[in-house]
Amino acid sequence: MSKVILITGASSGMGKDAAIRLIKEGHKVYAAARRIEKMQDLEQLGGFPIQMDVSNDEDVQNVVNQIIAKEGKIDILWNNAGYGLYGSVEDISMEEAKRQFDVNLFGMANLTQKVIPHMRSAKSGKIINTSSMGGKMYTLLGAWYHATKHAMEGWSDCLRLELKPHT
Repeated sequence: MSKVILITGASSGMGKDAAIRLIKEGHKVYAAARRIEKMQDLEQLGGFPIQMDVSNDEDVQNVVNQIIAKEGKIDILWNNAGYGLYGSVEDISMEEAKRQFDVNLFGMANLTQKVIPHMRSAKSGKIINTSSMGGKMYTLLGAWYHATKHAMEGWSDCLRLELKPHT
């Protein structure tokens, strides 16, 4: 059965690969990323590229509203947007570190908060949060990236516990 899927970070890497596969499987895939020009191939396959910066609340709300207005639901939210920030703790500015958290954690959390009520009203839905090995271990010069992924792991585990009674 075809699902309505919103996947973030779909302009490259795992997000793009997943979007391609899901489109080919016959799902309605809303592929979101900041760089919509990098997703024209997804549109040619039958996907729906949509511009969204996960750290911009207005973008996030507009995308959720647009999909709900057109489809009436979001069956699967795949939070995949993110990036790595590497360098020594003393050299990475607090502005850069906050941006890392805004994209890798708070953007995902904001989008999830906006989608959950629609899933709850539909009594159906799945949320996938792409993390990293960096959420369980650490490497030299990766303090800020690993901090976001460790936080994502804990946040996702708590979300799973919160939503379990509704599954």
